[in-house]
Amino acid sequence: MGTLLIRPPGRRRDVALRPAATAMVWTGLGHPHEMIAVPGVALAEHDVLVAVEMSTICGSDVHTVQGRRSAPVPLVLGHESVGRIIALGDAGASAVDGGVLRIGDRVVWSVTVSCGACDRCVRGMTQKCRTLGKYGHDRVGVHGDLTGAFGSHVQVRAGTAIVRVPESLPASVLAPASCATATAWAAVARAARDRDLEGASVRIHGAGLVGLSAAAIAVERGARVEVVDPDPVRLALAARFGAVRLEEEPDVVIEASGHAVAEALAGVGIGGTVVLVGSVFAADSVALDAEGIVRRLVTVTGVHNYTGADLAEAVGYLAGRGRAYPFAEAVGDVRPLAEIDEAITAASAPGAPLRIGLVPGR
Repeated sequence: MGTLLIRPPGRRRDVALRPAATAMVWTGLGHPHEMIAVPGVALAEHDVLVAVEMSTICGSDVHTVQGRRSAPVPLVLGHESVGRIIALGDAGASAVDGGVLRIGDRVVWSVTVSCGACDRCVRGMTQKCRTLGKYGHDRVGVHGDLTGAFGSHVQVRAGTAIVRVPESLPASVLAPASCATATAWAAVARAARDRDLEGASVRIHGAGLVGLSAAAIAVERGARVEVVDPDPVRLALAARFGAVRLEEEPDVVIEASGHAVAEALAGVGIGGTVVLVGSVFAADSVALDAEGIVRRLVTVTGVHNYTGADLAEAVGYLAGRGRAYPFAEAVGDVRPLAEIDEAITAASAPGAPLRIGLVPGR
């Protein structure tokens, strides 16, 4: 199986790959992934070609394969990854910090591709760009075959936020940064816009990787953090990410599970902020007590994905204060890329680790 590459306008650099790159293509509900060979790519002027070190399976990947989330096919899934630059377009590329990227740099990159010039991008909502692209979400075709993380390489396009990462941090810490950690950082940062988190009480619903990451980030900002989850194993893990039991009403509630929106809205204290970050899949509707929200002066806001600045801050956190928390243990299982179907099944099973890693050529 292969795709017809329709070359967009502009200068392109043809890069031959020997041996050929591989990508695991999902063709629809009920079908196993198919491995395709990609012998070369056409890099636009500011594109970057990255050899994948490790990718991790996010909940949205599982939801797509299970048919709970619509997606165009054929599709290379995956958007949590860390890798190393092996080729650059003729005009080069820059990292979020403005530094020039070079072959050999170890990097992570945003799930989104943004134009940087539309009204939404100018307002700082690059993750909602008018011409948005998303790794692991866009059909293979005009941008080639290497459009998702579940392959040996990813063609990282102009408009992607790229962050160089330390050699000392394990891939198991860095791969989830481009989704879970950066999203958690964005959620906590949004809460901090309404009040100083130093001394604040924060409740987090959901002890998945986003919720646990948000807990550790909020703790480092000086907050007392409680994590609520029905799984006792996950709750025990939350304690290692700094969670405690709150006796008071929370000033901030971060809903990271997608299943506790009503509880989040009802449980926040007067003048508090509720950040909804887990409602990224279809769920039961929630009745909105508008009078209660008004009388309690509650702010309700949503966070979806993140900006390039959030990704850079998240990586900086993982490389610094985040080392005190067990982020490296989030990837509880690592499998060869060729075993992707078995890995996704395992990721959806009860008691699954927070993340399962996939390694090309292992």
